[in-house]
Amino acid sequence: MQRKLLDILACPIDKHYPLELLEFSTTGDIIAEGVLLCSECNRYYPIVEEIPIMLPDNLRSKKEDAAFLEKWKAKLPDKVVHGGKPWSL
Repeated sequence: MQRKLLDILACPIDKHYPLELLEFSTTGDIIAEGVLLCSECNRYYPIVEEIPIMLPDNLRSKKEDAAFLEKWKAKLPDKVVHGGKPWSL
């Protein structure tokens, strides 16, 4: 995901803007792995292979979200790991 996309991305659930960005893996101005956080509804949106996964809750995969949380739990805030929406560990 290009960093400049932060200027236009909002939470698809409550339309909150701006979203908080946590970067885990970057190359220059490209974010390869990370997460976007909505401070209003406490939802997280993974960035996987440079793509932000910003689907509504009913279209998200619990298995994929759990794998993402498990992989990055050391770098994610506790509120996301144990209380994030739509899924947590």
